[in-house]
Amino acid sequence: MHRAAATVLAALALLAAAGCDPQRLSELQPGVSTEADVRDRFGAPEMIWEEPGGARTFEYNRQPAGQVNYMITLGPDGKLAGVRQVLTPENFARIQPGMPMSEVRRMLGKPAKTMHFALKGETEVDWRFALPATSPKLFTVVHGPDQRVLRTYTGDDMDAHENKGGGR
Repeated sequence: MHRAAATVLAALALLAAAGCDPQRLSELQPGVSTEADVRDRFGAPEMIWEEPGGARTFEYNRQPAGQVNYMITLGPDGKLAGVRQVLTPENFARIQPGMPMSEVRRMLGKPAKTMHFALKGETEVDWRFALPATSPKLFTVVHGPDQRVLRTYTGDDMDAHENKGGGR
């Protein structure tokens, strides 16, 4: 029971943090805000990606409970260069058969869920997103044992609260 309560509290804390993202983002100014400013508002990044020319991109993942993943880029001068929410239909359209999963991970951030199907020799990797902002969806990338994309698809997020159904 103690472990279940801790899990619920952790999930609620994650949701509360994600709900504060618009406020935190509004406090950051391109060309002015520093790495310290970003870390003060968002904490330690999930991953730091080195970019050409000395820039770095910080990944702030809101999966599995959230529906966004942010990539915050700091220029070589250490100042904020850009903020992108990467779970978008435009980015999903860039995922093509044959693409390495390492490149997909780099583009979309850490996924919400990964499921391996041994008999099929396939793995499905899911990212939660919303389209429009109130319609919970899943973007799924299917890859084979060679870690290359076989296909993608988008569907309703049946685990989302809005799709669970039930009475009041």
